Parts: sequence; C-alpha cells; structure tokens
Amino acid sequence: MPISTNGSKPSTNDTTATQSDAAASARGPWAGLPGTTAKLAAVFWSAVLLSDSILWGIAGVDPLASFPGKLVLNSFGALLTVGMSALLFWMRRRGILFKAAMAFVLSMACAPLYSLLDFQVYSLHMAPEVPAFEWRNFGFTMVSSMAMFFGWSCLYVSMVYAFEVRDRERSLAAAREEALLAQMRALRYQANPHFLFNTLNSIAGLVEEGATARAGRMLLSLSMFLRTTLTIDPLQDVTLADELVLQQDYLEIEQERFSDRMDFQVEATDEVRQALVPSLILQPLIENAVKHGVGQSAAHTRIRIRALRQQEVLRLVVENDLAAARSPGGAVVGLGIGLRNVADRLRMRFGEAGRFSASTVDGRFRAEIELPWRTG
Repeated sequence: MPISTNGSKPSTNDTTATQSDAAASARGPWAGLPGTTAKLAAVFWSAVLLSDSILWGIAGVDPLASFPGKLVLNSFGALLTVGMSALLFWMRRRGILFKAAMAFVLSMACAPLYSLLDFQVYSLHMAPEVPAFEWRNFGFTMVSSMAMFFGWSCLYVSMVYAFEVRDRERSLAAAREEALLAQMRALRYQANPHFLFNTLNSIAGLVEEGATARAGRMLLSLSMFLRTTLTIDPLQDVTLADELVLQQDYLEIEQERFSDRMDFQVEATDEVRQALVPSLILQPLIENAVKHGVGQSAAHTRIRIRALRQQEVLRLVVENDLAAARSPGGAVVGLGIGLRNVADRLRMRFGEAGRFSASTVDGRFRAEIELPWRTG
C-alpha cells in the first residue's frame, strides 16, 4: 500500500524568478540617455578644465586667476557638444562610417569657434596688454580643439550604441520571458488526453460492473485533481508537501484504474517537505512512470518518489519498475516531450544549478531532478 503524504492543496506563493524591467521598457530605449549624456559631459569638461589649468599653470599663468575665463570657455564648449550630440543622435540610424565622417565634419566646424573664443578669453586675461594673433598658435589650438570634439563624438556615439545594445538585450529577454510564460501557462491546461480517456472509460466500466463506490471515489479524485491543476499558477513555487499531495491525487486515480497492478511510495522528511519547488515539476515524471512502467507491464509495478536534501541541493527522484523486455543494457526509455520540458524548465529557471537526468538502474527507470535548496 502507498505511504500517504500530508499537507494541504497547493497554494500560490511568491515566485523568485527574475522578471524583466517592464517599466523601463515602456519608456523606450532612450529613457536614460539625456541624464547619462549630462553626466558624461560633466565628467568630460571637468577633465578638460583640469587639464587646461595644469597646462596654463605650466605656461606661467595663475590657474586661479584664469579660472573664470576657462569656465566660460568650457561652458561654451559644452554647449557645442550638446548641439553635436543632438545631430549625431538624429543620425543614429546611419552606418558607422557615415557617423564617423559626420563626427569629423562637426568637429572641424566647432573647432574654429572654440579656438576663437579661447583667444578672446586669453586676450581678456592679458588685458590691458593686447596679445598678437598668431596663426601658428591658433592652428595648434584648432588641432587640439578638433581632437577634443572628435573624442567627445566618439564617446557619444559609443554611448548611443550601448543604449541600443541594452535595449535589444532587454527586448530579447522580454521575448524569452513571454515565451516561457506562455509555455508555463500552457501547463495549466495540459492534461494527458490518454489519461482522461482511460480514466473516464474506467469509471464507465466500474459503473457497468456495479462498483459504484469505486467509480464515485475515482470520479471525485479526478474532479479534485483537475480543479487543482487549473487553479495552480505554473510560474509560482509551491512547497514540496503541496506538490506531493497533488501527485498523490493523480496516483490514486491511476491506482483505481490499474487496481492491484500498481502501488506507490513517497519518502520525504518533514524538513524536505518545506522546500520550495516549481509547481507541477513532478507531474511529467509521474505520468511517464505510469505510462512506461505500469502501462507496459502486466506485472505488479511500484512507483517510488524520494526527496532528500544534500547540503544546498534538493534531489527529487521518481522510479518505476520496468517490464523485463525494456530494462536490459541500461538504455534510457520514455524520454518524451514531457521529460524534455522538465529539463528545459530547470535550465531556464535555475541555469547550471538545475539538472535533470534519466537512466535505467537494476530494471528500474529513474528520473532525477536537482535544484537549489530554497524554503519560504
């Protein structure tokens, strides 16, 4: 006879699965670009101001005395970079070579303006002495200014590209999450048609034989099982105790069908029963055990469910006897869509920390799940 499990019906607890930032996605890919641009510009022009102060100090100019002029000059430079950034953002859909060429052109256009203001600031600082305008020095200033603006353009284009990449990654993650959501939601309505067909046929047969009590128990168990599976949210976790109660309901239905051909056994300590597991994670394993164990053997078949904790890992093992013709050689049997879905769910949910394996051992088929130990 089976060892029964204790506990209530599965409840919907808060899931620990990672969710995408839907609010940020709703604001669009450029939601944080202005703020990031302002911060980058502040750092960039602060660095320019510091380097100018150092260079002017080396040239014999008091950095503190020249600070107001440099502040005006760099503020003007910051305004120029704002305009450059707006134009580069407008051309963001163009190719990288086109944007590089436009960055070069914009830098050449801004450099004379910045260099002229630089000379004016220098002239005001030297007043009442009037410095001579030298094309050679002006050319040096032009070259350095152009390099500075082109450097800013490269930084800005790289930042825009980073925002685009981040948005694409977010969109891809959202698409994957939607696909997983659809797959998990589908579990709510997934019922093995053979299971329903065979169960209803068995109930009809019991009624014809006059075994109304057994038929009533079977019908009540079927009703409770279907109602529970339809109300469970497959994306949320349940305690192992609740999951085991649900699987016991399923096995009791199958036990009514197969009468004395099968029994089942559940081994789990009270501590292990408090662990959190993805809801319905055991259902495909139990269905597989009934289909390939009980359904394909005329001999008595036992289905054994074990749960144990190994440090920070929870191991769930479902075993069933195999017909003698199916067991030799240790070949894996019964790896259908249901078992592959279990492996996919574990991989998507837990990554490398979630594992699924299946094998035959001593005439028994064993399906095993490993997942991180978690409690509510």
